[in-house]
Amino acid sequence: MLKYKNAYLKFVKKQEVPEHRFQNKIEQLDNFYLPICYKLFNYHKYKKKTLLVGLSGGQGSGKSTIAKILKIILKNHFMLNVVNFSIDDFYKTIDQRKKMAKSIHPLFSIRGVPGTHDTKMLHNTIKNLMRKNFKKIKIPRFDKSSDERFSKKNWQKISKRPDIIIFEGWCVGANHELITKLSNPVNILEKKEDAKLTWRKKVNNELKTKYKKIFSLIDKKIFLKIPNFKYVLKWRLIQEKKLRKKFKKKTMTSLEVKKFIMFYERITKNMIKNYKSNDIILFIDKKHKIKSMENR
Repeated sequence: MLKYKNAYLKFVKKQEVPEHRFQNKIEQLDNFYLPICYKLFNYHKYKKKTLLVGLSGGQGSGKSTIAKILKIILKNHFMLNVVNFSIDDFYKTIDQRKKMAKSIHPLFSIRGVPGTHDTKMLHNTIKNLMRKNFKKIKIPRFDKSSDERFSKKNWQKISKRPDIIIFEGWCVGANHELITKLSNPVNILEKKEDAKLTWRKKVNNELKTKYKKIFSLIDKKIFLKIPNFKYVLKWRLIQEKKLRKKFKKKTMTSLEVKKFIMFYERITKNMIKNYKSNDIILFIDKKHKIKSMENR
């Protein structure tokens, strides 16, 4: 068996839990992952520069797993140097979020939405990774179990300029909404805890300004389209179980997860609605499997 297939099968096996096993592994590889990698390889060859790929989708849709799979194939089959990181790794520290909560709105104490990432660090990191005169850099890593960044000694070390950067995250590539659309709350969190729209307006403005500047650097956008928002809760619970198993630390309860995803609901639903703005769309079925792909 080819080297990349072995590496792929070994990786997905490690990702499995008893309640959630990967289906049709080779079929998914041949029909979706490999064709995507051929597209990225050919586009990189055509552009002759470091390619920035944005990969997004609802929480628990499989972004991190798919990003790692693409990296495995691009590295082992196409011999490309690939760097992969998440927007989650650039969350502001607990102290920074506490300051935002005090000065702007209490909801900013919770990580997740635009405004809770260090956009300056993120923008500089991407620009430095794409520089022709590349210099060694470190990419931060975020520990979700402690809700804080790992110490710098555990950050990702990049010593060679990448051919392709896979930048994944739930809101990567998201657009802001018209102010008039913010007035209708999408859930109880917005209705009860953001009655004056302060939090919503700030999040929306962050998307319109700082995040737009970052997302404009993306060369190709891949979107994982889930059936509907209710699957975010179902799959996010599976994600928490994996975190418990991997890190052996306390994670969120079901009720905590249910409230947590309310922070993401507005933007996630907007991204699902406007999915056609992406270059490659992977349609995820109710069993958490890719059922089809669309290139635009």
